[in-house]
Amino acid sequence: MAAPTKKRATYQDVLDAPEHVVAEILNGVLYLSPRPALPHASVSSALGGELYGFDRGRGGPGGWLILDEPELHHGDDIVVPDLAGWRRERLPAVDEAPYLTLAPDWVCETLSPSTERLDRKDKLPFYAAFGVRYVWLVSPRQRTIEVLRLENGRWFLLGVYGGDLPVRIEPFDAIELDLEALWRDVPPLPTRASEGALEYGGY
Repeated sequence: MAAPTKKRATYQDVLDAPEHVVAEILNGVLYLSPRPALPHASVSSALGGELYGFDRGRGGPGGWLILDEPELHHGDDIVVPDLAGWRRERLPAVDEAPYLTLAPDWVCETLSPSTERLDRKDKLPFYAAFGVRYVWLVSPRQRTIEVLRLENGRWFLLGVYGGDLPVRIEPFDAIELDLEALWRDVPPLPTRASEGALEYGGY
């Protein structure tokens, strides 16, 4: 006897999810993740501040619209990255819609122990299929930024940036990014030998 078919998750499941979780759907499966812990939130907020000159143009080149935790829809899939950016010639401003169907030019996922596998194994293939050109994977634990660029439908690792020195990182290499500012308020966290393996979901 065949096993019963599991019902595919829908947008209504996202709307019905508790407010204290992040609800996402990938390949018909509903994922409920806890809200980010404070180290995660601190690093994401600091990175958004460092990129403010791209979003508003004050002290930077402008030309981008950068949003915190936008809800992105592509087909039946729904994801919520920590940060996402669109070049303003593609998305000049936002409207009243609760979510976006236009692929970002850049996405940042700040890695947490509870969500890292989802970010790497499931969301990276989603972002490739969506057509996102750049993905940054930021690790508060290891104080690193992994930079991936999409080429011919596959992810290529451009580099892993760490430490406290200023760096220039695509696609925001017009200015130096102050890495020390990202980790300033986050105490060093213990790591395990098994952490940090680079997985790109087959891409």
